[in-house]
Amino acid sequence: MEADAARVVIRRDGDIVEARQKGRELAQQIGFAGSDLTLIATAISEIARNIVVYANQGEISLSIAEKNGRRGILVVAQDAGPGIPDIERAMRDGYSTGNSLGLGLPGARRLMDDFEIRSTVGQGTTVTMRKWRT
Repeated sequence: MEADAARVVIRRDGDIVEARQKGRELAQQIGFAGSDLTLIATAISEIARNIVVYANQGEISLSIAEKNGRRGILVVAQDAGPGIPDIERAMRDGYSTGNSLGLGLPGARRLMDDFEIRSTVGQGTTVTMRKWRT
């Protein structure tokens, strides 16, 4: 794949680490540094972990985003898992259908600049996140 895009299939914990590393590398190429790299890597980890825990497998695509002269990183996570019946509830801190702290989705939303989630029960979930360079 070209240097400004990456795709990682997510099935197990090792894939989460790979997605996190590739996201960090792409963010560095774009010009992110310091704590922004950590925020981006953490958001990718949270979303990838949700794929492993709830959907068993999915995919994370990483690419450069450009809009109105700004550059950033675009992260799209997709799975064909059970879907989220109540997105509003799932986006609340502390809500979890698993045995977690319930910080994955709302945490990732706080770490990134743009965050969208689409989910259909029985078909899967797509999370789209962007972080812009300031």
